[in-house]
Order: sequence, then structure tokens, then C-alpha cells
Amino acid sequence: MRRARRRPVVTASLRSTVVSDSHPQRPAVAARLRGAATPGRIVAAVLVAVALGTAVTLTVRYQPVLLGMVPSPDMRELHPDFDTFWHSAVAMLHGDDIYRTPAKLTNLNPPVLSVLLAPFALLGALPAYRLWIALTLLMIVGAVLAVARELRLGTFWTTAAVLALLLSSPLHGTLLLGQIYGLLLVAMAAGWIAERRGRPVLAAVLYGVAVAFKPSLAPILLLPFVQGRWRPGAAGIGGAAAATLVGVAVAGWSSGLEWLRIGLTTAVPDVGDNAALPGVAVRFGLSSTIGTAAGALLLVATLVVLGRSARRGAADPAGTAPWAVVAAGLLTAPIAWHNYLLLLWPGVLVLVALGREQPGREQPGRELRWSRPVAAVLLAVPVIPVSWGALWADGDPWSPVGRSLYCVVLLAYWVSLLVASSVPAASDRGAGTAADAPADEPERTAASG
Repeated sequence: MRRARRRPVVTASLRSTVVSDSHPQRPAVAARLRGAATPGRIVAAVLVAVALGTAVTLTVRYQPVLLGMVPSPDMRELHPDFDTFWHSAVAMLHGDDIYRTPAKLTNLNPPVLSVLLAPFALLGALPAYRLWIALTLLMIVGAVLAVARELRLGTFWTTAAVLALLLSSPLHGTLLLGQIYGLLLVAMAAGWIAERRGRPVLAAVLYGVAVAFKPSLAPILLLPFVQGRWRPGAAGIGGAAAATLVGVAVAGWSSGLEWLRIGLTTAVPDVGDNAALPGVAVRFGLSSTIGTAAGALLLVATLVVLGRSARRGAADPAGTAPWAVVAAGLLTAPIAWHNYLLLLWPGVLVLVALGREQPGREQPGRELRWSRPVAAVLLAVPVIPVSWGALWADGDPWSPVGRSLYCVVLLAYWVSLLVASSVPAASDRGAGTAADAPADEPERTAASG
């Protein structure tokens, strides 16, 4: 007799399970794909591709690139900013005028910078420069990583932010010229982290120290006042004044007056990478006063918006609010080089963090669905090198427009950071606890939501 073939029972049940489970997954995958292909994300992807393509084209077409000139020993022509700082520090150690040196450029920085850089004056100019750029790179990358860690960003966004930073023209220009933006970024990022951990007075003091080194950042000291946080406001002014007085006392009291004279009489330069509104006004043949007035109105409007938002429980001082004020201050200043964008990198990382769902909100994630695509664009556009200016010939009627690209970029940073500040304060603060908060923490919490 023929033995009947036994049918495996599990086959039918497994087939039914696979069929029944596969159908619910298809709509879910389709929904994810539709969510990833929104118009905003498509536009952002296009802008990122355009920025990267422009950067590659300009890098290939115009040589040499900024990074390629960093090893050069020509201090006077290729590393003039640090050369200026170094000569001032040497003059201070010899008891001479720190603003009358053999350097090519005039030192526009307060005396406190010469005090800080005094140890570098013990080295030759070239070894001091090379040490400084190594420290600058460590400070900038370290500050960005510290902010990313504080925000608990994932590996993807942290890597993307650091990679964009390393490819950015502001970083390359900062290293080539030997500028102090690494030092400023560390002070600003440390202040923001202190604010996030419930230490607003310490945060304000750190902001004040940054202002003492670069007074164009001074508007950030006004943020606590418009939010009704008086103790941090006073602490910020006190920190700036104390650091400034230390510099003047060490470098000589006359140095303070000389620095004020230089700052008040230096003309606004018509240079393509001056992103400030006064520079744009000069570029279009207008008085720099018009640009300054426009910037002042923009700054006042920013502070008014943030003050009103604070009363609604938004404009978190540990969110994008301080970075929006910094951006407004840079637009108002007589000089805001494209390299200043490094100081706004932490604000872009906050935009990335706000793009994820926030606990305790109605319709979580809806408020800032735009923030991550916008953050991607803001990280990408600084890779466009300063050789962009070579595309625009003198006398061409479109050249002032083309040479204002970096101002448009700075305006985009300002708008994005200011709009994001209207979101209610996030509840996922960092490592600080209520026990660590100073006495005026309830006041800060009430102001920031």
C-alpha cells in the first residue's frame, strides 16, 4: 500500500502568519517614505546639494585653497591676524604700546586679549602661530562635541555636524588667519551648557568674558534683562567689566583709551566676507550708518520678541534664544566676518535636537518638523569658500548682490534661530538638578518656562 504523504501542518500556519503580518507593514513603510519626502525636505536636500556642488566647483577652479596655505611661514601676509596679536603681546611684555607695532594690521581687540596671549610672546611668531591653530582646532571641535553630548544627539547628527565643521570655510579661514573664534566659541558654549544645567549666573559670567574679548557679542548680555532675570543680567555685565579691567590694568590704562579710539574711528570695510549689515550698505554705495540703523532695529526687534516669548513660557535661555541674539548682534556690528558663523554652530545643534519629539507637549514633534531640514542647510552652506567673491567682477551691477551671499547666510541663521526660540522650553534638560540650582533659579524657570 502506498503510504499517505503527511502534510506539514506548520507550513500552512506559517504562510498565513507571513501573509497576515506583511500587509500592516506595507502602509507603515509607505507612510515613512511619504514623511521622508515632504516638500520641505526635498528643498533642503536640493539646497544642500547645491552648496556642496558650489564648494567643489570653486575649490577646483580657484587655487590655492585656504587650508593649503596654513603651513606657510609667511606670517605677515597669510597669517596676519595672529601676527597682529603676537606683536601686541610682545609689546606688552616690553612695556610698549600694544596698538603701535610692526604688524601689517591694526589690532582691533581689547587689551585683555594681549594679556591672555602673553605666553605665546615667549615663542617665535611662527611656532606660536602653529601652537595657536592646533589649540584652536581642539577648542572648536571640542566645543561642538560638548554641545552635541549635552543635547544627547545621535551618532549621525554629531558626525554630520563635526564633518560639516571640518569642511567649512569659516573654520579654514579662522585657522589660516589665526583668529580667536575658537576661544570665543568655548566661552559661549560653556555659558550655554551652564545655563542648561541650571546655573544662570555662571552662564552670564562666561558670556561676559566672551564679550570682553569681542565686544560685538555684547547684545547677549541684554537677553536676561528683557526676560526679567536681573541677577544673571548683572552678573554678565560684571564679568565683562572685570575681564576688561584686568586687561587694561595689565597692558596699561592708556591702552584702553587707545582701543576705544581705534574702535570708534575704523571705517566699515567693503569686503565680500563682511556679513554685517553696515558692510552690505557700503557695498551698495550707501552710508554705513544706514546699515547700522537697520541692524539696530533688527536687534531691538529680536530682544522684544524674546522678551514677549519669555512671558509665554518660550525663548528658553538654554535653547536657541541666546544664539538668535548673537546672530542679531553680528548683523549690527561694523564688522562680522563670515568666520563668525562658527559661534552659531551650537544654535544649529539645538535646532537638530528640537526636531525630535519633545515629551509633555500636545501633538509632539509638530512644532519643529522643519528644524532638522533647516539645520542640514545651515550646516551645509558654510562650506562655500570665500573664493565665491572671485565670481563677481568690480563694476558689474550684480556684483554687490553676489558678494552679499554671506550676509544672506547670516540672516538665514538669525531667522531660523529666532523662530525656533518661540517653542516652549524643552523638558529634557541636561545633568543639572534642582539641588544644584542657585537661589534665583525659580525666577529663571518662571521666565523661561
